[in-house]
Amino acid sequence: MALAPTPKVILGSIAFAVFWVMAVFPAVPFLPIGRTAGTLLGAILMVIFRVITPDQAYDSIDLPILGLLFGTMVVSVYLERADMFKYIGKLLAWKSLGPKDLIFRICIISAISSAFFTNDTACVVLTEFVLKIARQHNLPPHPFLLALASSANIGSSATPIGNPQNLVIAVQSKISFGLFLVGILPAMLVGVLVNSLMIIGMYWKLLSVHKDEEDAASEVVADEYSSHRFSPATMSSSHLSPSNSSGLDTHSENLRNRVESSDNEFHSFESSRMSETFQTAGTTTPETVAVKGEFITQLKLFLSGKVVSEKWKHILWKICVYLVTAGMLIALLCGLNMSWTAITAALALVVLDFKDARPSLEKVSYSLLIFFCGMFITVDGFNKTGIPGKVWEIMEPHSQVDRVGGIAVLAVVILILSNLVSNVPTVLLLGAQVAASAATISASEERKAWLILAWVSTVAGNLSLLGSAANLIVCEQARQAPYLGYNLTFWRHLKFGVPSTLIVTAIGLLLIRG
Repeated sequence: MALAPTPKVILGSIAFAVFWVMAVFPAVPFLPIGRTAGTLLGAILMVIFRVITPDQAYDSIDLPILGLLFGTMVVSVYLERADMFKYIGKLLAWKSLGPKDLIFRICIISAISSAFFTNDTACVVLTEFVLKIARQHNLPPHPFLLALASSANIGSSATPIGNPQNLVIAVQSKISFGLFLVGILPAMLVGVLVNSLMIIGMYWKLLSVHKDEEDAASEVVADEYSSHRFSPATMSSSHLSPSNSSGLDTHSENLRNRVESSDNEFHSFESSRMSETFQTAGTTTPETVAVKGEFITQLKLFLSGKVVSEKWKHILWKICVYLVTAGMLIALLCGLNMSWTAITAALALVVLDFKDARPSLEKVSYSLLIFFCGMFITVDGFNKTGIPGKVWEIMEPHSQVDRVGGIAVLAVVILILSNLVSNVPTVLLLGAQVAASAATISASEERKAWLILAWVSTVAGNLSLLGSAANLIVCEQARQAPYLGYNLTFWRHLKFGVPSTLIVTAIGLLLIRG
């Protein structure tokens, strides 16, 4: 591919550089406008600099990808309302056999939930449960947080709806949901297993706790674990510093005393409240009239069966949410159009809810949809400069997917680019060219090239804390968690991320088939 005229190449490179800086460092001091606005700035610069025309900019926006992304986000919102993720969280601690068993559970549950509900969603809803598990076993949380984030990335590689870059690949390649799943599932399963074994091996001593310590902590946390609701952070990580190992028993005892004290205060409060109620039973103050009226109303509702009816209506609604989601997955496996299937499932849930959908729709990340629009325009403009094409012409002879050496070179290129410019732009920049090169060999090799791109660009997110949005979500959720706050540092993640990424990526490449 020939390079565009020099002014177009220079201006297009400047616009893409602005996009890259804002996407990778969204809070730069000289322009702290955020990642989404920064992406739009890069897009508008492509048009202002006449790298692409306004019509070409509109055409570059991939509506099927946006539709699929929107539909899956709406479905995830309703699944969260239907307590799906609460049940998944409870599986983490059900009949646990110890910390090493919990690592396996976290890895498996994180991977499966990410494959079907996206890795970002899984990390958002499971991080606090994982922190509680670490507290329950008197252990520093970082092995469990690493298990959650890394397995979420690996697991999301198995399906087209697992992460944004897979959405792009599935739509552009036209690979069906079933073929995508079959092609990457073996690599994903082995990758999750190897990843969990590496975590256990690296933190073996840390995960070896005595049973009596587990039981003591379990008694303290059991009630809180089952009844906690997510809320903003109110305590810093210093209050539960894992380095203070000498005070673990004292900490557990203090927690137990606090729980017993709060229970005694609660019973005392209830007793005094009951006493006051009986003492004022004969009075007719407005307050007592209101209390009696509310009590009589609730009693009438209970006797008429309306309370029971509302409970069963809610249960029936949750069952319908699960059935619609299962139907969506079946339809995807049957090869129906992915974006329209997801949108149809989302609208079905809106109708079944039978109430104003605005509160649920407001939870959709529209900023992410806008980010994708700006990214589509910016990357398309950069492609039109001819720079990516020229670079690929140099790399193509060494990156053929029908040779072991070619696959290794291609994987290294994808791995580096995914950590430099992020995985979705990497897929947009390389996807079509890698596929076109592989298509000259055979159709199966073309499909294999797409799957390799999906696998490597996704697992590459485990390399560093900044390599994946899922990693950053786990880090931020852990830091802000109330009473459980923990700061997962960049270097602590890197220490595990580098060997895990290289080994899991290499093993997966051996198992991917076109």
